[in-house]
Amino acid sequence: MTLTKMRTAAASSLAAAGLLLSLAACSSPAATQPTTSAPASTAAASSSAAPSASGPCDGVKVIVDSGALKQAAADTSVCVPVDEPTVASKVLDEANIKTEGTTEYPNELVCRVNGVPAADFDITHKGGTYREECGKMPAAFAYWALWVKPASGDWAYAQEGLATLKVSPGESLELLFTVDGEPAAPAA
Repeated sequence: MTLTKMRTAAASSLAAAGLLLSLAACSSPAATQPTTSAPASTAAASSSAAPSASGPCDGVKVIVDSGALKQAAADTSVCVPVDEPTVASKVLDEANIKTEGTTEYPNELVCRVNGVPAADFDITHKGGTYREECGKMPAAFAYWALWVKPASGDWAYAQEGLATLKVSPGESLELLFTVDGEPAAPAA
């Protein structure tokens, strides 16, 4: 392994560890991530209020992008009606988007979104293939990243986890799957 590859691997591992620590520090021990989907009437109302992927949203625009996995069945864009700052986990619940943490970090990390990546799905990366088991920490080279975009501004990597991050009307919230650093950020 070259020195450059070793530095890149070390940097990726440190970045993942830093994200875990910042998410764990921001998460309230009493907070729990929803494990059930929104009632059918709520989910239907959210879906029916959803604009096209490029249309305006008076609430919070929620985007799931499987990115490098290219799992179109997981991809979605929906407008969730909210009229005040709302915890991201509740917004995802209202959008009928199920997240799954890891065994060790059930509320601090996102390992699967709507079942993606499946436990038997081979994730192709620079080092070969990988299967996500959702045991401890997702791989530093293949993970769901949480992004937030203000009403008028650029995408920023979320500094809190789903249990504590609050999003406001006009903002966008995106879960983006990244493999080997690609895509590096949500599309404009």
